[in-house]
Amino acid sequence: MEPKKITAPIIMKMKRQGEKIAALTAYDYLMALFLDDAGIDIILVGDSGAMVFAGYDSTIPITVDEMIYHTKAASRGVKRALLVADMPFLSFQVSTEDALRNAGRFIKEGGAEAVKMEGGEAIAETANRVVNAGIPVMGHLGLTPQSINRFGGYKVQARTEQDVAKLITDAIALEQAGVFSIVLEKIPAAAAKKVTEKVNIPTIGIGAGPHCDGQILVTHDILGLFEKFRPKFVRVYAEMGREIREACARYAEDVKLSNFPNQDESY
Repeated sequence: MEPKKITAPIIMKMKRQGEKIAALTAYDYLMALFLDDAGIDIILVGDSGAMVFAGYDSTIPITVDEMIYHTKAASRGVKRALLVADMPFLSFQVSTEDALRNAGRFIKEGGAEAVKMEGGEAIAETANRVVNAGIPVMGHLGLTPQSINRFGGYKVQARTEQDVAKLITDAIALEQAGVFSIVLEKIPAAAAKKVTEKVNIPTIGIGAGPHCDGQILVTHDILGLFEKFRPKFVRVYAEMGREIREACARYAEDVKLSNFPNQDESY
């Protein structure tokens, strides 16, 4: 029996029913397949791939073509989850026409079922145009990594009452624009709780405390694969980076000592 396919309306219904939403990132076929089999609700082909996959210091350098390549690869492993593609820096900020064209490419070429856009009121009209074109949009507020140069680093956002009020205004603007959910990144738990209570669409937290309607983390972080730094909000479920090194070192030793291949591994 085929698993029930998750769609944007189902994600919205999960909030109404009080069911938490589990989301993770994937940039290739195998990881997407593993996440889908594990029952993850949303698989995000994040621009975080610029850092954990391509080795850049931020998400800014990755291009639309590169993101479409990763989305296309991940789409082949997804049957149940909702596949969301991150729209990278300058793929939607320059003009509505650019946003529509690029969002359409993620759907047509990449096989995505929704796109994610960073920003609040400033991008609400653009998000609305994309939604009206038939493409579900996920919002992203708080620490928006594409604006990291403006923030001056990966700092906690919305610490003041004024900032929290702006966050709520942005979230309401995105809801009115028709987005089906909003990622809240690196903000105090109390602020995330206020936003979650003010909107009727799901909030999905990353470093935003337990009151959001769902949670998302970078898969390479929870598996212990990305070791350059580990944010406070990450829970590490495996140390696969260490295990991979050890496995490859054992293989190299076996080759050097002529222990591999043995008779059973030869034709």
